[in-house]
Amino acid sequence: MNSKKAELLMASVSLAWGSSYLLMKIGLDSISPFNLIALRFGIAFICMAVLFFQRFRTLTVSILLKGSLIGILLFLLFGGLVCGVNHTTASTAGFLASTTVIIVPILESILKRKLPNKSIMLSILLAVTGLYLLTIKDSLSLDNGSVYCLLAALFYAIYIVVLDRIAKNEDTLLISIIQLGVTALLGALLMLCVETPSLPETPIQWSAIICLGLICSAYGFVVQPIVQRYTSPERIGLIFSLEPVFSAILSYIFLHEVLAVKGYIGAAFIFAGVVLSKITIPATTSHAHHASSPIVQDTQVQVRP
Repeated sequence: MNSKKAELLMASVSLAWGSSYLLMKIGLDSISPFNLIALRFGIAFICMAVLFFQRFRTLTVSILLKGSLIGILLFLLFGGLVCGVNHTTASTAGFLASTTVIIVPILESILKRKLPNKSIMLSILLAVTGLYLLTIKDSLSLDNGSVYCLLAALFYAIYIVVLDRIAKNEDTLLISIIQLGVTALLGALLMLCVETPSLPETPIQWSAIICLGLICSAYGFVVQPIVQRYTSPERIGLIFSLEPVFSAILSYIFLHEVLAVKGYIGAAFIFAGVVLSKITIPATTSHAHHASSPIVQDTQVQVRP
């Protein structure tokens, strides 16, 4: 496989993750947020566990604990994301979730007690400006959906930073499978506590849930580790930056979601900040991010919606 084919495959993963906001919007028409999480990650876990059943022979207490920890963080991430999509447009959720790439360098600078470089500061400024234009309404307040999406972006950033520090020298594929199971279990528990369990009502809704599990979650776990051998982390990061753009395009085509002019300008600022951060972050930082949202590599993992 050459680098061009690898990058085309990676673009298909980015398209799959961009479509997840649209699919979640469709799925939430018939079932509640935690119910959706339980179904989506339950399907993904069963698929991955069956496909890589032999890997469980190497399961250790350390791998189980690490998989459980990042599974909890993954649940918090998707809990915020699903609630956000339930209260705002899919396109807005896609752009807000992409701000994780700005939050990660901030968290790293706090942990390392070192300010981000000037290019990262510019990326943050662009993202904050875009967030203001995209999410602030007539009054100086965020709608509930935007708040949930920003919390999801924060938990995703924490997830990446923690994963970078605990997943080294372990079987990250097995860790990623365990995290899917933990996320599904927590979704099911919350569903039983605060929601009325139900199943999708129409073939379209069933299709959305199955695609979320098989394509948006399981597919990326298989494809990303393979194609990353043939291209650089920087190129992969830039391709992932297309995710919110795919989200906006698909939401316009299938849900007829149209942002106001101010919203499109804000989205452009956010996208510019994301792309700038991908281009200018040193390779070590870039790798820490892109090998982490739940996709796997030899030493780290990555996950998207």
